[in-house]
Amino acid sequence: QLQTVESGGGLVQAGGSLRLSCATSGRIFSWYNMGWFRQGSGRGREFVAAITRSGNSTDYADSVKGRFTVSRDNAKDMMYLQMNNLAPEDTAVYYCTPANFRSGTWYNSNDFWGPGTQVTVSS
Repeated sequence: QLQTVESGGGLVQAGGSLRLSCATSGRIFSWYNMGWFRQGSGRGREFVAAITRSGNSTDYADSVKGRFTVSRDNAKDMMYLQMNNLAPEDTAVYYCTPANFRSGTWYNSNDFWGPGTQVTVSS
């Protein structure tokens, strides 16, 4: 399966920006649609953003549309999440995974999750 490692999280004030990175290995990265998911304290894991194999199409949760941008570099086996105008409700551990779309939602197509990267937004 495709291995993933997230980085770039940190502490930022509301209104600030962060850029998350996802390094992949173990399989041919360009074969996979990819997604970002997050889990806040006391909340279930939720979909954030997805990007297709070629990078030509993206999808976002309503809560992040217009603020977050997902991108990928297939030559570097990397995916990114640019997060602007961050809000306290964006505080969560962020995960990147191969992703598939079914029944109206994106889901992790691996059977495991990476370590994630913590994003904390202070008010």
